[in-house]
Amino acid sequence: MKRLLLWLLILVLVTAAGLVAWVSLEASRPYKGYSGTEQFVDIPVGAGLSSIGRRLVQSGVVRHEIVFRVEVARSGAGRRLQAGEYRFDSPVTVAEVVAKLARGDVYLRPITFREGLTIREMAEVYEQRGFGTAAEFRAATKAAHLVRALDQDARDLEGYLFPDTYALPRRATAEQLVARMIGELEKVLTPELRQRAAARGLSVRELVTLASIVEKETGKAEERPLVAAVYTNRLKIHMPLQCDPTVLFALEKAGNFSGNIRRDDLQIDSPYNTYRYPGLPPGPIAAPGRASLEAAASPASVPYFYFVSRNDGSHVFSTTLAEHNRNVYEFQKKPNRRP
Repeated sequence: MKRLLLWLLILVLVTAAGLVAWVSLEASRPYKGYSGTEQFVDIPVGAGLSSIGRRLVQSGVVRHEIVFRVEVARSGAGRRLQAGEYRFDSPVTVAEVVAKLARGDVYLRPITFREGLTIREMAEVYEQRGFGTAAEFRAATKAAHLVRALDQDARDLEGYLFPDTYALPRRATAEQLVARMIGELEKVLTPELRQRAAARGLSVRELVTLASIVEKETGKAEERPLVAAVYTNRLKIHMPLQCDPTVLFALEKAGNFSGNIRRDDLQIDSPYNTYRYPGLPPGPIAAPGRASLEAAASPASVPYFYFVSRNDGSHVFSTTLAEHNRNVYEFQKKPNRRP
């Protein structure tokens, strides 16, 4: 009997040792059990270890569920496995799979919206990047209630979608993206920034509107406070803003933009036509970035009322109309004169 028990004990030990060796071997062997070039595995929130293991095996990412469970126990990562969608595109070991889930290295795709885009232009970027259709994005931007705390008069989200790079899951909806963009704007519009704007008599809507004009007028950081100052100075004396980007916006809304502003276009009957209607236009004309919002809230302390392009991306500023006319001749008319 003692000899039999001894043999049984030896058998158990050998079996256990063999099992440990097999698990160790399997855990260190890269595996790819799916046929395509990539495989996605979605781990739901609250999924247990067994459920996660089955999904990995069914997806061809892990060969044996028991090996996965042993590796989780060995690594102590049981409570750190995170929900989300994971992408695999090459053979991986079980240890690498567990580490990936413990890091929360979920698959995200970036999408970038540069400063100064309109909703229509953002919708085109959204479609071109393959996240969905432009129509879906435009429909999501009708949710004006998302900015009700910022702007009770908003009818859509023009100007309120903060331009930035966003990392999104594959199945992210346009509504989820728009909500994130609004959330980023709320972070940028700090209480201190709003207080500075309010001290100048600007509501949040007026601040964003002025910032959107600044964004469209110049791409140079050092010029933004100067451009903001020009329009702020004009507003103070009730001088027409006479801002070309607002006319462009009016033409695009009317579907009449041909690619260039003609003299007749300056007569378009639109509240966004700042050649015909005094003061700020009724709302933003594009999405301003952080620097333009800061410039609109704190314009430079300068006496300028005019500026004209140097045709190299920069502008020359002036205080009087006579100075401005000389600058227009020097930088706009003179280079175009025929011999």
